[in-house]
Amino acid sequence: MRIVFGLVLIAGLGLAGFAVYMAQNYIGAYENALQQERDRATEAVPTQQIYVATRAIEYGELIQPEDVKLAHWPKQTLPEDFFDEATPIVVEGDELRVALRRIELNEAFMTAKVSEPGGDAGLTSRLDRGQRAFAIKVDVASGVSGFLRPGDRVDVYWTGRVKSIDTDMPDGDVTKLIETGVKLIAIDQTSQVDANSATIARTVTVSASPQQVAALAQAQSTGRLSLSLLGRQDDTVAEAIEVNQMSLLGITKAEERVMPKAEQSCSIRTRKGGEVMEIPIPCTN
Repeated sequence: MRIVFGLVLIAGLGLAGFAVYMAQNYIGAYENALQQERDRATEAVPTQQIYVATRAIEYGELIQPEDVKLAHWPKQTLPEDFFDEATPIVVEGDELRVALRRIELNEAFMTAKVSEPGGDAGLTSRLDRGQRAFAIKVDVASGVSGFLRPGDRVDVYWTGRVKSIDTDMPDGDVTKLIETGVKLIAIDQTSQVDANSATIARTVTVSASPQQVAALAQAQSTGRLSLSLLGRQDDTVAEAIEVNQMSLLGITKAEERVMPKAEQSCSIRTRKGGEVMEIPIPCTN
């Protein structure tokens, strides 16, 4: 009985091994045929590896290393300008590029669709989270004689007339520092920073929070704004500054003089014949 069981076990193992051997041969033959088919297709349609997008990239977004990959592209339909292994779109150590238009998934990167390393896509790419762009009207005096450049920081002063009957409040023309360290992102209609000559601007665009935008809009509609340029390495914060005509000229308000009250006297007059007599009496008020 044991001999029969052993023979059956040996036969079963042999059949299992033969089945595995046949399956391996079949899978190997299938993979070889598939690879041969791929090789024939490659020979029929020559391709080249270029960089394409791994996701949809919106206008103004930075192009990260994980956003690009190499993919085979038919040589007959290669874009006019593309990025490949010889000219990678992302270079380690270099600044990132910015998408100048929307780039779809698996779309080829082209020089017309991306900026130079470290470039930007206009004002929207220069605004930090929570910031807004606001334009300020300037002239040769209020605009620091045309020496403003995108990327500079300025203090903003408001000059206007204040009317008040309260002696503790300013009255007349007043100049007040309303915002400090505001960043410029554009001069007139340009956001380029490589200009070498001074330009008399008519407007400057600043990056500000919504609260600052409301303050600047109110100040611009009720008075005149002037800009003061900060040094590139200046990290100081200006204190509250307010100057009116009196403080400018060093005039102080005269103290009100309190006159001493005269002593009050009370009297009555009486007539005796032709003589009038005045008799003092205590005051009753």
